Amino acid sequence: MRRQPSGVLYLVLLLATAGSAFAYPPPPPDPADPPSSVPPAIQQLRREMLDPGVNVLTFRSMDRIFTTRTVPRAGPVWKMPRADRALDFTYEFRSERYTPEQFLERTYTNALLVMKDGRIVAEVYRNNTDERTRFIGWSMTKSITSILIGCALAERRIESLDDPVTRYLPELAGGGYDGVTIRQILQMRSGVDYEERYDFENPGVAARNHERALVRNVARFADVARTIGRAHPPGTVWAYKTLDTAVLGWLLEKVTGGTVSAYTAKCLWEPLGAEADGFYIMDGPPGEGREFSGAGFNATLRDYARIGQMMLEGGVADGRRIVSEEWVRESTRPAEPKGPWPGYGYQWWLVDGTAAFQAIGLQGQYIYVDPASRTVIVKLSHFPPGDNRALEEETAAFFAAASAWNPG
Repeated sequence: MRRQPSGVLYLVLLLATAGSAFAYPPPPPDPADPPSSVPPAIQQLRREMLDPGVNVLTFRSMDRIFTTRTVPRAGPVWKMPRADRALDFTYEFRSERYTPEQFLERTYTNALLVMKDGRIVAEVYRNNTDERTRFIGWSMTKSITSILIGCALAERRIESLDDPVTRYLPELAGGGYDGVTIRQILQMRSGVDYEERYDFENPGVAARNHERALVRNVARFADVARTIGRAHPPGTVWAYKTLDTAVLGWLLEKVTGGTVSAYTAKCLWEPLGAEADGFYIMDGPPGEGREFSGAGFNATLRDYARIGQMMLEGGVADGRRIVSEEWVRESTRPAEPKGPWPGYGYQWWLVDGTAAFQAIGLQGQYIYVDPASRTVIVKLSHFPPGDNRALEEETAAFFAAASAWNPG
């Protein structure tokens, strides 16, 4: 039986299932599906990409595994000043004290960046990665999608978060999303009947959708939203659903008249002053596929840090306004009625007992922002799949110690 932790530990994030690897045999194809153009070997690699022993490589090689769409950088790079320091502090976890060097190995770290008051004080690359490596953010992508919704709202492409999503996506009328507002989707309170469970031995809607859309590319990930049922009245129950964020991506397509990648470039990546192109993995070939807006964005360590610093600065990147200060504030405060402990905003996770907030992705991807200490931390990891309660708790202990650390 699957064990589902509460709160942040509830993060049964995209593709995670407790206690097992994912090297499963291909399921029989649905005779109603068109044939897949994805080579069988690549299909199987996609099924196994989370497994320990290969994820240290696959998590930074998504452009070799999937069709992708580039988010090009342009214009001046946001120069991040440096004040490099040794990480000369310790942290406590389960009554033992550890050094940052021990943390890196203990928590399967590929790359780590720590910023204090807008300056890089530590930047570490491991496992044959470097400043040019682009890492999959997994569900940190949800927080990026939230930023894009904030841009679309400011541009009046979306009139109100309290509009029903069917105003912009009439394709969803008659299903579980009928009557659901954009705000409720942002808060993971759509109420649709989509359990974030990827049990491939006993596949439900989510596992079948993953196989069809992301492994075989014979369907679009968001299309199941057309026919999904309803489990709860909209707005009443918080439940983590990557499908909700996929619907937000589809919404962005509709209101901008272009691709999610193009809008990411226009509203985020160019004004952010990114130093490298980003990219999304796609759920199909050119002309058919959509950006996987719930978990498919890839970028360098420093560019993820720029996102965190922009949020710390109230939506401003190197003097350029990305989103409003009000949007940052609303995105990163807990929604009511109360959801998961310690809280969830508009696709951002909160940190218990502090004003900090974070984007979190599958198997150890983090953008952590602490306004009180003006600290931004990016950690990109290769956690093994399954129940990572201890790794998540240890990472939280390190982030708290790093926030309290004064490098001088």
